[in-house]
Amino acid sequence: MIGLADIEAARARIAGSAVRTPLVRLHAAGAPAEIYLKLENLQPVNSFKIRGAANAIMLAPESERAKGLVTASAGNMAQGIAWMARALGVPATIVVPDHAPQAKLTAIERLGGQVLKIPYDDWWNAIVTSHVDGVEGLFVHPVQDPAVMAGNGTIGLEILEDLPDPDTIVIPYGGGGLTTGIASAVKAIRPGTKIITAEPDTAAALAAAFAAGHPADVDYRASFVDGSGSRRVLDSMWPLVSPLVDEALSIPVADVAEAVRTLAERVRIIAEGAGALAPAAALTGRAGTGKVVCVVSGGNINLSKLCEILGGAAG
Repeated sequence: MIGLADIEAARARIAGSAVRTPLVRLHAAGAPAEIYLKLENLQPVNSFKIRGAANAIMLAPESERAKGLVTASAGNMAQGIAWMARALGVPATIVVPDHAPQAKLTAIERLGGQVLKIPYDDWWNAIVTSHVDGVEGLFVHPVQDPAVMAGNGTIGLEILEDLPDPDTIVIPYGGGGLTTGIASAVKAIRPGTKIITAEPDTAAALAAAFAAGHPADVDYRASFVDGSGSRRVLDSMWPLVSPLVDEALSIPVADVAEAVRTLAERVRIIAEGAGALAPAAALTGRAGTGKVVCVVSGGNINLSKLCEILGGAAG
């Protein structure tokens, strides 16, 4: 668990980089719950990742930052790092998996980041080892850095200030940094609130870990839900995540596509696959009843894919 004091300190530290995002009601006829959306897709880089990136980078010694910034990311953390590198006037090198969507790669390059595309297994190894062969600079881990998690935890503070009594908060699960940060803040302030994670059923590593009682390999299949799910829960994250999560859900990709359409139609919000996971869980009743907050983690989706989904494609 990340300390509440560290999360509160992170909020002050990132105030000039991240914005306070709104919490809005999703009015959907026949919805099984009172659904609220935490719109992290409205951050400057269109995802929550700017919070953790800013906190970790500003905590690092200036001498380390001056060497440049490096991360391994499917796209959203990459944009957070590139955004901060541009602000600091230092280079950013972003290692991405070979299936990363073009919308995210274009955004990284637009922000001045250098993209290094490698096979998924090599990319995952960079995340596991916090190292990229042949690349120098301050490596900012997208998940397991405590400073990144503290930055992510500021979302939890904002949710509880805007809605003091949520029954459930649903969080898309990728590597665990977002879940650990938000859940640490929420459980410290309102321990009765249920924390549920959502992953695509094509890469539901956390659901598999809870079923097995430990991290276990899953049959990973790439989908448009590229910012969530993985081949395996990081061993380093399991002890942090497992005590904080009440339930881990596996969501069919077709339901995620339907949630993308619903968000666009009802609240005119563009959500990427990972960003629509939590609303998909809530809209289908998997997240239960009562006041359910869904973290819309990002909105970086290829426009061609968005058009396909809005046209009725199942993802």
